[in-house]
Amino acid sequence: MRVPSPIRQKVLYGLGSTIHPWRKSNLRGIVFYNIEALRGEEVRIFDTTLRDGEQTPGVSLTPEEKIIIARQLDKLGVNVIEAGFPVSSRGDFEAVRMVAAEGLSAEVCGLARIMRKDIDAALDAGVDMVHVFVSTSDIQIQHTIKKSREEIVAQAVEAVEYVKSHGRTCLFSAMDATRTPVPFLKEIFGAVEGARCDIINIPDTVGVAIPTTFRQLVREICNSTKKMVVDVHCHNDFGLAVANNLAAFEAGAREVQVAANGLGERAGNANLAETVMGLHSMYGAKTTIHTPYLFETAKLVERLTEVRISRTAPIVGENAFAHESGIHSHGVLERSDTFEPGIMTPEMVGHKRRIVLGKHTGRHAVKQSLSEMGYAPNDDQLQEILERVKDLGDKGKAVTGADLMTIAEVVIGELAKDKQAVILKELAVMTGNTLTSTATVRAVVRGEERVLADIGVGPVDAALNAVRGILGEETAVKISDFRIEAITGGSDALAEVVIGVENGRLGRKVTARSAREDIVMASVEALINAINRLMLLEEDAI
Repeated sequence: MRVPSPIRQKVLYGLGSTIHPWRKSNLRGIVFYNIEALRGEEVRIFDTTLRDGEQTPGVSLTPEEKIIIARQLDKLGVNVIEAGFPVSSRGDFEAVRMVAAEGLSAEVCGLARIMRKDIDAALDAGVDMVHVFVSTSDIQIQHTIKKSREEIVAQAVEAVEYVKSHGRTCLFSAMDATRTPVPFLKEIFGAVEGARCDIINIPDTVGVAIPTTFRQLVREICNSTKKMVVDVHCHNDFGLAVANNLAAFEAGAREVQVAANGLGERAGNANLAETVMGLHSMYGAKTTIHTPYLFETAKLVERLTEVRISRTAPIVGENAFAHESGIHSHGVLERSDTFEPGIMTPEMVGHKRRIVLGKHTGRHAVKQSLSEMGYAPNDDQLQEILERVKDLGDKGKAVTGADLMTIAEVVIGELAKDKQAVILKELAVMTGNTLTSTATVRAVVRGEERVLADIGVGPVDAALNAVRGILGEETAVKISDFRIEAITGGSDALAEVVIGVENGRLGRKVTARSAREDIVMASVEALINAINRLMLLEEDAI
């Protein structure tokens, strides 16, 4: 296929073109939209976290937990909260009733089949809106409800009329709409419109819609209705739920259904945060959502449902605004939109930008992080800190703030190389099937290179014995204190070793430390740091 011209690219991607809001191109008849023409359009947000979201396998919320989430969703500013399926159980009825009695600003909705007992349960629960639904695809009609199309249409109309006779808002869903023949879909929607239905929903129940074809379907339905709001409910079986929500908005839908963290049946529903920020940031659409509460809403739902948010999840994931690469980190620190969308910032969604330290980290990011912690290393110290951070990253460890702080304190606290009496060159440790280990140390002691091997009970003891032995009789030291502490959790935690040494002849005592993921190396470095300080004190005393 030929590459589109610059003018056609504007049509495809909506880059400020002044053409009609939508048009057909000659690319297989696909409809492309000018995004700019949709700026300022209002969209209602229908949240189904407490209904379809609770249908996530393994998730079950108590009425009290549903109230907590409902209050948060109301604070967030959603237009509708679908609180549950009242007829399904006593517990769900009570939960819906309690949410409806909360006096929230959002409308509270209850789900019901096109059956009197279902609708009565929703009405008795005190909801503002009743969401009635029925299967309309041939496969579901044949294998589930087993009624004729004429019967289905008649019962749908009767259900809508019953809801409206009680003075409630009515939402009607044609379940499995994306596998329903379009003529029948238009027929049943037209029939419920005649019964004064307020909102019709086009559900992609099994998540098989493609954005381009879904856009076309939604536009056909929008063009065939006169007064009803068109709503969509998209599932994420192919990872297209949010894309389909946005495509539906382009086609004229002015209400979209979402669930916090993308919860729901199978692979879930369209993600609340992703849909909202797509509408706000990419289209300039208007919703009632207070976006700075998106992150805290996601974390609350994560805690109560125990369904963890992926660290790479857009908008609310741990890594959504995190950078490790040296080039990316440097750019973001200079100007955030160099390697972030720009039209969406962490502050907009209540998140925080993080510079993650690891093997891809650059000097600039380490310096910035240290500065925020109150450290001002010189160039040599900064380079040593950077190398230690990269060493940890090469071993597969994420470097935390606590790790960086410890590394900085160790490096900045070490003596300059020209004042070190002992400089470690090489350390080798061998362990076998016995308790005894052997360590070989090569070091420069007062300008003289020495090599010594020694044994000990375990690798740390052997290494420390070798270091003390390499000093010779002229500098005999005794270890008076030895502590190992893990800075962060896990088997790969950075180990901080604190060693106190003393020279009995002069009565001098000093303490030093080091931090490595390798406990043996950290112990040896801490001992050498302490010895250097002790030997400097001895020189000053002479």
